Amino acid sequence: MSNTHRPAHVTGGRKFELRAASASSHWLASKRRRDLLQKLIIYPVLLAGACVMMIPLVWLLSSSLKDSGRIFIFPPEWVPNPWRPENYPAVLEAIPFVRFAWNTVFVTALALLGQLISSSLVAFGFARLRFPGRDLLFLVLLATIMIPYQVTLIPTFILFRILGWLDTYAPLIVPYWLGGGAFFIFLLRQFYMRLPLDLDDAGRIDGASTFGIYRHIILPQSRPALGVVAVFSFLNHWNDFFNPLIFLSTTEKYTLALGINLFRGYQVTQWHLLMAASVMVSLPCILLYALAQRYFIQGIVFTGVKQ
Repeated sequence: MSNTHRPAHVTGGRKFELRAASASSHWLASKRRRDLLQKLIIYPVLLAGACVMMIPLVWLLSSSLKDSGRIFIFPPEWVPNPWRPENYPAVLEAIPFVRFAWNTVFVTALALLGQLISSSLVAFGFARLRFPGRDLLFLVLLATIMIPYQVTLIPTFILFRILGWLDTYAPLIVPYWLGGGAFFIFLLRQFYMRLPLDLDDAGRIDGASTFGIYRHIILPQSRPALGVVAVFSFLNHWNDFFNPLIFLSTTEKYTLALGINLFRGYQVTQWHLLMAASVMVSLPCILLYALAQRYFIQGIVFTGVKQ
Protein backbone atom coordinates (compact mmCIF):
# COMPACT_ATOMS: atom_id res chain seq x y z
CA MET A 1 0.00 0.00 0.00
CA SER A 2 1.49 3.40 -0.98
CA ASN A 3 1.68 6.31 1.44
CA THR A 4 -1.11 8.06 -0.47
CA HIS A 5 -3.50 5.19 0.29
CA ARG A 6 -2.60 4.76 4.01
CA PRO A 7 -5.16 5.83 6.60
CA ALA A 8 -4.53 9.22 8.20
CA HIS A 9 -4.15 7.78 11.71
CA VAL A 10 -1.43 5.38 10.52
CA THR A 11 0.57 8.18 8.89
CA GLY A 12 0.12 10.40 11.95
CA GLY A 13 1.26 7.61 14.27
CA ARG A 14 4.37 7.06 12.19
CA LYS A 15 5.24 10.75 12.32
CA PHE A 16 4.71 10.77 16.10
CA GLU A 17 7.07 7.81 16.50
CA LEU A 18 9.71 9.53 14.38
CA ARG A 19 9.40 12.73 16.41
CA ALA A 20 9.60 10.78 19.67
CA ALA A 21 12.69 8.88 18.47
CA SER A 22 14.31 12.14 17.36
CA ALA A 23 13.55 13.81 20.68
CA SER A 24 14.91 10.81 22.59
CA SER A 25 18.08 10.81 20.50
CA HIS A 26 18.50 14.55 21.00
CA TRP A 27 18.00 14.14 24.78
CA LEU A 28 20.57 11.33 24.97
CA ALA A 29 23.10 13.37 23.00
CA SER A 30 22.47 16.37 25.24
CA LYS A 31 22.88 14.21 28.35
CA ARG A 32 26.18 12.81 27.05
CA ARG A 33 27.44 16.34 26.45
CA ARG A 34 26.43 17.40 29.98
CA ASP A 35 28.09 14.33 31.50
CA LEU A 36 31.25 14.97 29.52
CA LEU A 37 31.28 18.63 30.55
CA GLN A 38 30.80 17.66 34.21
CA LYS A 39 33.68 15.20 34.01
CA LEU A 40 35.90 17.80 32.37
CA ILE A 41 35.18 20.14 35.28
CA ILE A 42 34.97 17.73 38.22
CA TYR A 43 37.94 15.47 37.48
CA PRO A 44 40.55 18.26 37.26
CA VAL A 45 39.18 19.78 40.48
CA LEU A 46 39.37 16.42 42.26
CA LEU A 47 42.86 15.81 40.90
CA ALA A 48 44.02 19.23 42.06
CA GLY A 49 42.52 18.64 45.51
CA ALA A 50 44.20 15.22 45.75
CA CYS A 51 47.56 16.75 44.82
CA VAL A 52 47.18 19.42 47.49
CA MET A 53 46.29 16.80 50.10
CA MET A 54 49.31 14.70 49.10
CA ILE A 55 51.82 17.54 49.59
CA PRO A 56 52.37 16.95 53.36
CA LEU A 57 52.80 13.21 52.82
CA VAL A 58 55.27 13.74 49.98
CA TRP A 59 57.19 16.27 52.06
CA LEU A 60 57.28 13.83 55.00
CA LEU A 61 58.59 11.02 52.81
CA SER A 62 61.16 13.31 51.17
CA SER A 63 62.36 14.67 54.53
CA SER A 64 62.81 11.17 55.90
CA LEU A 65 65.53 10.59 53.26
CA LYS A 66 67.48 13.83 53.83
CA ASP A 67 70.16 15.12 56.14
CA SER A 68 68.76 17.00 59.12
CA GLY A 69 70.23 20.29 57.89
CA ARG A 70 68.54 20.14 54.47
CA ILE A 71 64.95 19.62 55.62
CA PHE A 72 63.98 23.28 56.12
CA ILE A 73 65.87 24.89 53.24
CA PHE A 74 63.88 27.26 51.02
CA PRO A 75 62.73 26.71 48.35
CA PRO A 76 61.92 23.14 49.44
CA GLU A 77 64.03 20.37 48.00
CA TRP A 78 61.51 17.71 47.01
CA VAL A 79 64.07 15.22 45.72
CA PRO A 80 66.61 14.41 48.45
CA ASN A 81 70.21 15.16 47.52
CA PRO A 82 71.99 13.16 48.79
CA TRP A 83 69.70 10.25 49.60
CA ARG A 84 69.88 9.00 53.19
CA PRO A 85 68.03 5.66 53.37
CA GLU A 86 70.13 4.82 56.42
CA ASN A 87 67.82 7.10 58.41
CA TYR A 88 65.38 4.21 58.75
CA PRO A 89 67.71 1.67 60.35
CA ALA A 90 69.08 4.53 62.47
CA VAL A 91 65.62 4.91 64.01
CA LEU A 92 65.75 1.33 65.28
CA GLU A 93 69.12 2.03 66.91
CA ALA A 94 68.23 5.41 68.41
CA ILE A 95 65.08 4.31 70.28
CA PRO A 96 63.56 0.93 71.26
CA PHE A 97 61.21 1.16 68.25
CA VAL A 98 60.27 -2.54 68.24
CA ARG A 99 59.34 -2.38 71.93
CA PHE A 100 57.21 0.72 71.36
CA ALA A 101 55.57 -0.97 68.37
CA TRP A 102 54.64 -4.02 70.45
CA ASN A 103 53.20 -1.78 73.18
CA THR A 104 51.12 0.06 70.59
CA VAL A 105 49.85 -3.15 69.00
CA PHE A 106 48.90 -4.53 72.42
CA VAL A 107 47.00 -1.42 73.50
CA THR A 108 45.36 -0.86 70.11
CA ALA A 109 44.20 -4.46 69.71
CA LEU A 110 42.60 -4.72 73.15
CA ALA A 111 41.02 -1.27 73.03
CA LEU A 112 39.69 -1.86 69.51
CA LEU A 113 38.20 -5.22 70.51
CA GLY A 114 36.58 -3.63 73.55
CA GLN A 115 35.05 -0.83 71.50
CA LEU A 116 33.66 -3.22 68.91
CA ILE A 117 32.03 -5.47 71.50
CA SER A 118 30.74 -2.89 73.95
CA SER A 119 29.57 -0.24 71.46
CA SER A 120 27.75 -2.83 69.33
CA LEU A 121 25.98 -4.21 72.42
CA VAL A 122 24.91 -0.79 73.67
CA ALA A 123 23.81 0.28 70.19
CA PHE A 124 21.78 -2.93 69.88
CA GLY A 125 19.96 -2.07 73.10
CA PHE A 126 19.11 1.45 71.92
CA ALA A 127 18.03 0.33 68.45
CA ARG A 128 16.16 -2.95 68.99
CA LEU A 129 14.99 -3.06 72.62
CA ARG A 130 12.15 -1.10 74.23
CA PHE A 131 12.51 0.11 77.81
CA PRO A 132 11.35 3.16 79.77
CA GLY A 133 13.48 6.25 79.23
CA ARG A 134 15.33 4.81 76.24
CA ASP A 135 15.13 7.92 74.08
CA LEU A 136 16.00 10.26 76.96
CA LEU A 137 18.99 8.14 77.88
CA PHE A 138 20.13 8.18 74.28
CA LEU A 139 19.91 11.98 74.18
CA VAL A 140 22.02 12.16 77.35
CA LEU A 141 24.54 9.87 75.67
CA LEU A 142 24.69 12.12 72.60
CA ALA A 143 25.13 15.16 74.84
CA THR A 144 28.38 13.70 76.17
CA ILE A 145 29.90 14.08 72.69
CA MET A 146 29.71 17.86 73.18
CA ILE A 147 31.79 17.77 76.40
CA PRO A 148 35.50 18.37 75.67
CA TYR A 149 37.76 15.61 76.93
CA GLN A 150 39.93 18.15 78.77
CA VAL A 151 36.99 19.01 81.03
CA THR A 152 36.85 15.48 82.47
CA LEU A 153 40.61 14.89 82.40
CA ILE A 154 41.36 15.87 86.02
CA PRO A 155 38.52 13.79 87.60
CA THR A 156 39.52 10.87 85.36
CA PHE A 157 43.16 11.19 86.40
CA ILE A 158 42.21 11.27 90.08
CA LEU A 159 39.99 8.19 89.64
CA PHE A 160 42.75 6.21 87.95
CA ARG A 161 45.22 7.28 90.63
CA ILE A 162 42.87 6.01 93.36
CA LEU A 163 42.52 2.72 91.47
CA GLY A 164 46.31 2.44 91.17
CA TRP A 165 46.21 2.40 87.38
CA LEU A 166 48.75 5.15 86.72
CA ASP A 167 51.76 4.05 84.66
CA THR A 168 49.82 0.98 83.47
CA TYR A 169 47.92 0.21 80.29
CA ALA A 170 44.58 -0.03 82.13
CA PRO A 171 43.54 3.63 81.49
CA LEU A 172 44.25 3.08 77.80
CA ILE A 173 42.19 -0.14 77.54
CA VAL A 174 39.57 -0.64 80.27
CA PRO A 175 37.37 2.45 79.60
CA TYR A 176 36.79 1.27 76.03
CA TRP A 177 35.25 -1.98 77.30
CA LEU A 178 32.61 0.02 79.20
CA GLY A 179 30.45 1.34 76.38
CA GLY A 180 32.89 1.93 73.57
CA GLY A 181 32.27 5.64 73.10
CA ALA A 182 29.19 7.71 72.36
CA PHE A 183 30.08 8.37 68.72
CA PHE A 184 30.49 4.70 67.87
CA ILE A 185 27.26 3.84 69.68
CA PHE A 186 25.45 6.49 67.65
CA LEU A 187 27.03 5.21 64.42
CA LEU A 188 26.03 1.59 65.02
CA ARG A 189 22.56 2.48 66.30
CA GLN A 190 21.82 4.36 63.10
CA PHE A 191 22.91 1.34 61.09
CA TYR A 192 20.84 -1.07 63.20
CA MET A 193 17.76 1.12 62.72
CA ARG A 194 17.79 0.43 58.96
CA LEU A 195 17.63 -3.34 59.48
CA PRO A 196 14.04 -4.69 59.26
CA LEU A 197 12.41 -5.67 62.56
CA ASP A 198 11.08 -8.75 60.76
CA LEU A 199 14.53 -10.28 61.22
CA ASP A 200 14.11 -10.10 65.00
CA ASP A 201 10.60 -11.59 64.80
CA ALA A 202 11.85 -14.45 62.62
CA GLY A 203 14.63 -15.14 65.09
CA ARG A 204 12.25 -15.23 68.04
CA ILE A 205 9.93 -17.60 66.17
CA ASP A 206 12.93 -19.90 65.71
CA GLY A 207 13.61 -19.74 69.44
CA ALA A 208 16.50 -17.28 69.49
CA SER A 209 17.09 -15.27 72.64
CA THR A 210 17.76 -11.53 72.63
CA PHE A 211 21.50 -12.12 72.73
CA GLY A 212 21.10 -14.76 70.02
CA ILE A 213 19.42 -12.22 67.77
CA TYR A 214 22.31 -9.84 68.40
CA ARG A 215 24.94 -12.51 67.83
CA HIS A 216 23.51 -14.45 64.89
CA ILE A 217 21.31 -11.92 63.07
CA ILE A 218 22.40 -8.33 63.75
CA LEU A 219 26.19 -8.70 63.81
CA PRO A 220 26.48 -10.59 60.49
CA GLN A 221 24.36 -7.87 58.83
CA SER A 222 26.49 -5.08 60.33
CA ARG A 223 29.92 -5.82 58.90
CA PRO A 224 30.20 -2.52 56.96
CA ALA A 225 29.36 -0.45 60.06
CA LEU A 226 31.66 -2.53 62.25
CA GLY A 227 34.38 -2.01 59.66
CA VAL A 228 33.98 1.76 59.98
CA VAL A 229 34.17 1.52 63.77
CA ALA A 230 37.27 -0.70 63.52
CA VAL A 231 39.05 1.72 61.19
CA PHE A 232 38.26 4.78 63.30
CA SER A 233 39.13 2.98 66.52
CA PHE A 234 42.43 1.72 65.12
CA LEU A 235 43.43 5.20 63.96
CA ASN A 236 42.45 6.76 67.30
CA HIS A 237 44.45 4.35 69.44
CA TRP A 238 47.40 3.87 67.09
CA ASN A 239 47.98 7.61 66.81
CA ASP A 240 46.97 8.51 70.36
CA PHE A 241 49.57 10.79 71.94
CA PHE A 242 47.64 12.58 74.67
CA ASN A 243 46.49 9.65 76.83
CA PRO A 244 49.86 7.84 76.94
CA LEU A 245 51.49 11.18 77.77
CA ILE A 246 49.17 11.65 80.76
CA PHE A 247 49.03 8.12 82.16
CA LEU A 248 52.42 6.56 81.27
CA SER A 249 55.71 7.58 82.86
CA THR A 250 58.02 4.61 82.25
CA THR A 251 59.90 4.80 78.95
CA GLU A 252 59.67 1.05 78.34
CA LYS A 253 55.87 1.32 78.36
CA TYR A 254 55.65 4.10 75.76
CA THR A 255 53.59 3.69 72.62
CA LEU A 256 54.90 4.71 69.20
CA ALA A 257 53.18 8.10 69.13
CA LEU A 258 54.82 8.98 72.44
CA GLY A 259 58.09 7.17 71.77
CA ILE A 260 59.02 9.01 68.59
CA ASN A 261 58.73 12.25 70.58
CA LEU A 262 62.06 11.25 72.14
CA PHE A 263 63.75 12.58 69.00
CA ARG A 264 62.76 16.07 70.15
CA GLY A 265 65.27 17.37 72.68
CA TYR A 266 65.69 20.57 74.64
CA GLN A 267 68.68 21.60 72.55
CA VAL A 268 68.53 19.63 69.30
CA THR A 269 65.72 17.89 67.42
CA GLN A 270 66.74 15.02 65.13
CA TRP A 271 64.30 15.96 62.39
CA HIS A 272 65.55 13.43 59.83
CA LEU A 273 65.04 10.53 62.27
CA LEU A 274 61.73 11.96 63.47
CA MET A 275 60.47 12.08 59.87
CA ALA A 276 61.65 8.54 59.17
CA ALA A 277 59.98 7.27 62.35
CA SER A 278 56.76 9.11 61.40
CA VAL A 279 56.71 7.35 58.03
CA MET A 280 57.13 3.98 59.74
CA VAL A 281 54.34 4.77 62.20
CA SER A 282 51.97 5.96 59.44
CA LEU A 283 52.48 2.94 57.20
CA PRO A 284 50.10 0.56 59.10
CA CYS A 285 47.33 3.17 58.95
CA ILE A 286 47.73 3.52 55.18
CA LEU A 287 47.76 -0.25 54.69
CA LEU A 288 44.70 -0.72 56.90
CA TYR A 289 42.67 1.81 54.93
CA ALA A 290 43.77 0.25 51.64
CA LEU A 291 42.63 -3.20 52.83
CA ALA A 292 39.39 -2.05 54.52
CA GLN A 293 38.40 0.60 51.98
CA ARG A 294 35.42 -1.34 50.64
CA TYR A 295 33.88 -1.91 54.09
CA PHE A 296 34.70 1.64 55.13
CA ILE A 297 32.90 3.23 52.17
CA GLN A 298 29.91 0.87 52.50
CA GLY A 299 29.59 1.68 56.19
CA ILE A 300 29.72 5.43 55.59
CA VAL A 301 27.13 5.19 52.79
CA PHE A 302 24.67 2.93 54.63
CA THR A 303 24.94 4.37 58.15
CA GLY A 304 22.07 6.70 58.89
CA VAL A 305 20.00 5.65 55.85
CA LYS A 306 16.78 4.08 57.05
CA GLN A 307 14.88 2.07 54.47
